[in-house]
Amino acid sequence: MGRTSAFDEYPEPYDQWFENHAAYYQAELAAIRQLLPVSGTGIEIGVGSGQFSAPLGVRNGLDPSPAMLARARARGIATIQGIAEYLPLRTAAFDYVLFVTTICFLDSLKPALDEVFRILVRGGSVVIGFIDKESPLGKVYEQRRDDSRFYRNARFHTVDEVSDALRTAGFIRLVFLQTLFPGEDEAVSGQNPAEGHGDGAFVVVRAEKPGNT
Repeated sequence: MGRTSAFDEYPEPYDQWFENHAAYYQAELAAIRQLLPVSGTGIEIGVGSGQFSAPLGVRNGLDPSPAMLARARARGIATIQGIAEYLPLRTAAFDYVLFVTTICFLDSLKPALDEVFRILVRGGSVVIGFIDKESPLGKVYEQRRDDSRFYRNARFHTVDEVSDALRTAGFIRLVFLQTLFPGEDEAVSGQNPAEGHGDGAFVVVRAEKPGNT
């Protein structure tokens, strides 16, 4: 999770994106909210400035960037500095874990998901929101990576890659939602997340750690 220097250098432009693209932001929030557990103790890995945790009621956040963590704290998030591949967190400490547009900055999905599996209670959930590499928007992001201060070093993933990584880590019962559909005007984009994947650019998947049964 080392591709974070731009987030330390440009925290204001990062937060400005959410104001400039409020409809997309609200669409992403709506899709995540449908799959996020409504109770229990949760943490967002790669919390950034708290733009997702704060409105979603996730009270804990971890990130490697001091500048991002300062902004998350200002939004009421209890913050921890660290990286996803080596979580400084107790085993079985959380009921759910959230990632939003974070996995593309990880050095490797496998150790991060192994760590998430470890810190979840039995029957706990991981919820991952990400840009589908195979979607039209994902292809645009991929083509324009060199022009973006934030995504220059990102590594986007396909739905199959994320699904395989989750199952390899031991997660079960994968459920998908999608939003940000091609051809929609930003003013109305994604207001009604749809089940599945393959059409929307922003995909949310929830998976469970097996319980006692």
